[in-house]
Amino acid sequence: MKRVYGVIGIGAKMANWNADFTGRPKSTNNGEIFGSDKALKYPIKKAWENSGKKVLFIKSWKIGKTKDDNNSMVPNKLAERYRLLFGEIDKKDSRVVLENLFKAIDVKNFGATFAVEGQNISITGAVQFGQGFNKFDNTTIEIQDILSPFANSKTEDKNKRNKQSKTEDEEEEAKQSKAEDEEEAKQSTLGTKITVNEAHYFYGFSINPKNYDEYKEILGEDFKGYTKEDYQEFKKVAIVSATAFNTNSKFGCENEFALFIELKEDDLYLPDLSNYITFDSKTREIDLHEVEEIVGKKFDSAEVYFNPFKVSVKTSFSKYNIFTKEKL
Repeated sequence: MKRVYGVIGIGAKMANWNADFTGRPKSTNNGEIFGSDKALKYPIKKAWENSGKKVLFIKSWKIGKTKDDNNSMVPNKLAERYRLLFGEIDKKDSRVVLENLFKAIDVKNFGATFAVEGQNISITGAVQFGQGFNKFDNTTIEIQDILSPFANSKTEDKNKRNKQSKTEDEEEEAKQSKAEDEEEAKQSTLGTKITVNEAHYFYGFSINPKNYDEYKEILGEDFKGYTKEDYQEFKKVAIVSATAFNTNSKFGCENEFALFIELKEDDLYLPDLSNYITFDSKTREIDLHEVEEIVGKKFDSAEVYFNPFKVSVKTSFSKYNIFTKEKL
């Protein structure tokens, strides 16, 4: 198959598509809100895993040893995750390991860095995502206070420290602190939930099947590289995975737009198409005029999937309902 370029659009309403370590929506130094490629890949991988496909690079858990005890939930290491899917790692034959890696659908699409004892394999994925920048002009950050049904767990530790006081002043201070802690213990722990009022993220992506040509020589004729079937599986999941991934913070994040352009020729290279999409924040209209000018007529097919209840799309490309896949 030939190269594919496109854009995945994620809409967020009173949700947090991709938080930083402070819990706020991820943003650049100048305040521009964006979502990382990992934020989009994770729901895609979860959708594949939920459908029974082998996914290597995803967190899974075990009961194992920690510093304090032997019965805590801890994440599997990469080698352990590999063993869950494929059995023991062959430390003497990289070809066997490489064959197994390509059996994992996330590796087949996104590539892998597999560095474990005895093996060090790096695969540049056929599918590459850019960062998804928010194109909505009026995004504001909403902070909600949340009341927990449980008492503050810090109270017990404070009381233990207060018992160690020696002087009269320290004892008086400890009594005052204890009274405050007892009152605090009656109250519930306070938390926060941070969302945006509305945001529209656009991720550019490219698919280059030639990335796997070198592995055809290593693995032989049984390895077909990145095939049309691989692309169709990626396409099927890419337009629904965010909608399906309903965690607490992601509820309200939905797939609302997707563009797939299959090229005619291998000598045409396109930039990140998300940079050439215009989004009208008042009418919620997506304009693909500049994208059409860049691509010209050098494509076999150009399909646009979108939520007609949330956004409109101005384009001459074929348009489809993102839910029903019916042509519009």
